[in-house]
Formats: sequence, C-alpha cells, structure tokens
Amino acid sequence: MKFYARENELGLLEKQYKATENSSTMAVITGRRRIGKTSLAIKYAKEKASLYLFISKKSEVLLCNEFIQAIKEKFQIPIIGEIKYFKSIFQLIMEIGKTQKFVVIIDEFQEFYNINPSVYSDIQNIWDQYKNESNVHMIFIGSIYSLMTKIFQNSKEPLFGRADNVIYLKAFSPKIIKQILIDNDSYTINNLFINYLITGGVPRYQEILTKNRKFTKSGIINFYFDKDSAFIEEGKTILIEEFGKDYGTYFSILELLSEGRTSRSEIESILEKDIGGYLDKLESDYDIISKHKPIGSKPTGRIQKYYIKDNFLKFWFRFVYRFRTAVENENFEYIKQVLDKNLNTYSGPILEKLYHEIFKEKKVYNQIGNYWEKGNKNEIDLVAVNDLNKEMLICEIKLNKSKISKNVLISKSEKLIKKYNNYSIKYLFLGMEDLDVYIK
Repeated sequence: MKFYARENELGLLEKQYKATENSSTMAVITGRRRIGKTSLAIKYAKEKASLYLFISKKSEVLLCNEFIQAIKEKFQIPIIGEIKYFKSIFQLIMEIGKTQKFVVIIDEFQEFYNINPSVYSDIQNIWDQYKNESNVHMIFIGSIYSLMTKIFQNSKEPLFGRADNVIYLKAFSPKIIKQILIDNDSYTINNLFINYLITGGVPRYQEILTKNRKFTKSGIINFYFDKDSAFIEEGKTILIEEFGKDYGTYFSILELLSEGRTSRSEIESILEKDIGGYLDKLESDYDIISKHKPIGSKPTGRIQKYYIKDNFLKFWFRFVYRFRTAVENENFEYIKQVLDKNLNTYSGPILEKLYHEIFKEKKVYNQIGNYWEKGNKNEIDLVAVNDLNKEMLICEIKLNKSKISKNVLISKSEKLIKKYNNYSIKYLFLGMEDLDVYIK
C-alpha cells in the first residue's frame, strides 16, 4: 500500500532537519501500535543520510554488537575496542555528528526500561554535552504510550524537556479511508463504514485489508474471524505489555465499556470493586478511553460517560474478548452469528462517532459532543457549537434516516437551547446516505 497522509508530520520533521544545521534536534514519535510511526520516520529519512537502530528484547551487550556493525557499515569508520554499553554507542553517534549532519532513528526506545533504565540518564548527560556541537536529528520512537509519556513528559525523568517536538500519531481520518478505497476501485458508503467500524482507520489494518483485497462487509468479517486471522490476538498483543500484571481488571472494564456500559457506577456494581484508579489510568496514562460530559454542562458537573476511543479495540473487546471461549475453540461461525444479530445495534453509536470526526475535521465549531440529561433522558447524538458566531447545530443520526422525527428532536433539545440564549439553532438529520456529502 502506498504512503498516505502525514503531510503535517513530515513537514514538522523537515523543519527540524533544517534547524539541525545549527545544533542537534530531538523528536519523539509515539502512538498506539500499528499506527505507522516507523513508516513515517523511514519515509522522512529516505533521501537523507540516516541510521536506524531497533531496540529489541535482548541484552545490552548484544544490542551494542549489532549497533556497532550498523555504524561501521553506514559511516565507514574504524571502531577500536569492545563496546558493551549503549551510552558509548550514543556518545559515538554524537561525535560523528560533529563532522556531518544525519538522522538517527531509535525504534522501541521504551524497551530500555527492561534492559537498562540508567540509559535515559546517560543519554541526557551526553545530549546536553554534545547538542550544540553536533548536527544530529535524533528521532525516538515508542509504542508503549504510557512509558513514552513518562520518559519525555514527566518532570521527574531525565529526558523531560529535551525533545523539541513530540508527535502523537493518530489513525487515518474518514477522508483518507475513503481515498484508500477509491484507489483500490472499492469505494462505496457501506465499504467505508464497515472499514471504519472495525479498523478505526489504523494504517497497518488498512494495509492488511488492502493487501488481501478485503473491502466489503462480508469480506472483512470473514477475513477477521478466521483461525489464521491477523486480528484475533491483536488486542492482547497491543495491551498486555501496557497493562502488565493488572491487565485482567483493565480488560474486564474495557469489555463492559464495549457493551455500552458507560458509567462508573454501573461497571463497579458488576465488578464489585472500586475502579476509579483504573479509569484514571486508562484515560490519562494509556489514552485508551475518554470521559465525556454533556454539551452545555458545567466543568464541575458529575454527569459523565466513559468511551473506548479506538474503534478496533472496542470491536475486539465486544466480539472477540467477550467470546474468548468460542475463539479458543475456533468456533468463528458462532461469533459471526452473534455479530450478525447485534451489528445494527452496535453500528448506531459508531455512525454517530463517525459524524463527530467529520465535523471536528471541518474546524468550524469549537465544541462538538453529545447531550443528555440525568438518567440518560433526552439524548441527542451530536451537538456542535460555534461560540464566536453564536451558532448551534443539533443533529439526530440514525442508520435508517426515515425513523428520525423532527418534533421529537426539538422536544429533546428544549433544556439545552435555554442554556444558549441568542444562539441561532439549526437542526440536521443524518444517515448513512449523507456520508458522501460530508466526507470530501
């Protein structure tokens, strides 16, 4: 699959590269696994002098042996003596940077926590010593979001404040998914929606589906639920290393969220334990869930709901992890029957989320969200507010647009509108058939 999007990120890296004429610069690229961090860095460095180092799960001595060979091949320089510690490798790189400008990509940088945590202090000392004397564009890549955030954004860590830019890669937008389908002569509204519902726009999953020519609902679902599927173990692969020994509790919370149990009290009543700390970490440390309040509510208001941000993980927890016994028995036909029975109900909130993304991308409104009142009364699918122009958009979204009632929507919005005196109000009704109008 060809390289898509990432123009802003490439532009930022190029800007840093120009600044490397005067001193070394540091960038951090992070984001969930499969999001295209390494592809972005390699695309950027393709026409430049560069060195790529991957921090695999092996001893520091073996890593150093591997890296010394890569440095010898790239720079054709003699290296005398045995190097056993990464701090010597890093110092050597910065020394080379005194005589030439080049890019260094260090992938899976967070792995040093398991290999030798003192590396981060060593790098800080060497970076501070050499930065203004060398011309290295240093790019650190990491897939474990919580650790990368800790390394570079925790004020108690040695590399805090050293990165010139931190790039947090997100999934492809609906517009890019549409372009991928068009490029493969497979675009339809239904194909776009099932792709978005299951992959959430994650680049690696787009690549897998494109390579295997799976674009339709039946094609993707049959490919997904197969004993040789690339997706069945994916949730575990992505998250167990993040969560560590507490992964069981985190997985249970995420399973319940995937079923639409969005309140803390409801989840606690099922699990029979306090989950406040877990929810905080899922939101702040792991960036997997988000906490939503109704549009127009006070910041201190207690009405709120929790959602899984990642479409792929939400689908995985709802239809793979929940039925893990059937998965272990390779009874995928049973899961497909469950999916067929529940897909319409599951799809409704995903269509809402898709329209939320579409309207956010237009950058017309400063607030976009949902509205509901205590007890989940008077729920409204999408509310968009432009406080500058005093405009409000109130939307009802359904898979079957014919079921929308304007009078019902007007009735549900009465209390909301009272909070926005002198705002012009527009009502909008959206369904699947409207996606082509808004994704451009």
